[in-house]
Amino acid sequence: MENSSEYLKQERSQEWREELRNALKAKDRTAKIRVHMPEENPTERAKSSIEVNRGLTVQMAIEEAQRCLDCPDPTCIQGCPVNINIPKFIKYVEKQDFAAAARTLKETNALPAVCGRVCPQEIQCEASCFYTQKLKKIPVAIGNLERFVADWERNSGNMYIPEVAPSNGIKVAIIGSGPSGLAAAGDLAKLGYAVSVFEALHEPGGVLKYGIPEFRLPNEIVDVEINNLKKMGVEFITNFIVGKTATIEELKEEGFQAFFAGSGAGLPNFMNIPGENANGILSSNEYLTRVNLMNAAHDDYDTPIFLGKNVAVIGGGNTAMDSVRTAKRLGAERAMIIYRRSLDEMPARKEEIKHALEEGIEFLNLNNPLEYFADKKGRVNRMKVQKMELGEPDSSGRRRPVPIEGSEYEMDVDLVIVSVGVSPNPLIPQSLPGLKVSRWGTIIVDEKEMQSSIPELFAGGDIVRGGATVILAMGDGRKAANGIHNYLKNKIEKSI
Repeated sequence: MENSSEYLKQERSQEWREELRNALKAKDRTAKIRVHMPEENPTERAKSSIEVNRGLTVQMAIEEAQRCLDCPDPTCIQGCPVNINIPKFIKYVEKQDFAAAARTLKETNALPAVCGRVCPQEIQCEASCFYTQKLKKIPVAIGNLERFVADWERNSGNMYIPEVAPSNGIKVAIIGSGPSGLAAAGDLAKLGYAVSVFEALHEPGGVLKYGIPEFRLPNEIVDVEINNLKKMGVEFITNFIVGKTATIEELKEEGFQAFFAGSGAGLPNFMNIPGENANGILSSNEYLTRVNLMNAAHDDYDTPIFLGKNVAVIGGGNTAMDSVRTAKRLGAERAMIIYRRSLDEMPARKEEIKHALEEGIEFLNLNNPLEYFADKKGRVNRMKVQKMELGEPDSSGRRRPVPIEGSEYEMDVDLVIVSVGVSPNPLIPQSLPGLKVSRWGTIIVDEKEMQSSIPELFAGGDIVRGGATVILAMGDGRKAANGIHNYLKNKIEKSI
């Protein structure tokens, strides 16, 4: 077989296309049924942090790869925010050259093992697949194949580290080590910049570490991806709050010439209803951070957390699902989702809803909290809820929930986790008076290169979008890296 590094230097040849097409005709490919992702038993997995999806076997991956038609105009790439050459990596899987498939992924994606697990491919690359668009069939399992390739490479013990250009000596600061910051760091390192990533918490990874439970994304996976960036020369500085530990002006004095703000949306929203300040009512951000990053559920750590028996999670997004499924794993006898719309309107991924239902999570749809009550010690013990019905669609396109008069009732709860959205981290905007922000507190940027009103500052992810998927944030990071490169190149040319 030809050396994998050679494959990286050339696009798919016509001969290769013909070889694969002749091996399996289009009608044979389209007749194949999508391979089902193996899953752990719901009863057993709901008691531990074991990863729910077990991953494809080699034979499963090859079978699924054989469904790909290698379209002349691959619309799946257009649906990928980081522009992975999807047909190319899948064809390498079909040819059983998994190392070359991994190299193809890493051409544009710094975190393939992460994206293969948590990205909503069903509304991105898979939604743009030829099967979905033209054949009206179930798309190729692009995300599952991406995970397979990344896991195969990691388990092989021979991880490919992308090549980096010779150092140009120019220092760039990345603020925040979430997905947008990591993507920007990877691309800038490839271009030869001296990249330092500043993280406020004690471990790098951002929302990948504190916000996503291990049963969906094991911390070990994130650590491996970050270690690859370190091998590319990226420096990680933890326990460092830009704007507090040092200002951007002070970092300029240390030689940093450009900045990328990927500080996320760490400010939780609450509903401002009576009793919301009672003990035992907290945000999803705080709850998941305590468990995921600070090991609150482990006996050998002293991070405080209350393990409720009757746990209500308010909201219907992926973070709400993560929170309620975590509560179940920590021993909740009754773990409930309370959401003001129906199951069909829930913004959470269908897979996450399916997994939650299998694990015994109660869904109290078309219900909305009105008030919380506390015991003599100030700890929440009951809540008042009102039933809802769906009215006409609102600006989001979903039918608006309307209260049903006289439908209020009370229920016992001893832990409430509020997951009704987050607002952008205000620290960077507050520390830069000349920075233009929206009325929601997000940084306003040029959408092509992610440049802010302060020329040397670029931004992406939740701090710009208010809320973004991992892969959209990574797409922002890649665009910003290109923008930073253009900005610094022009700056140097003008100084000559």
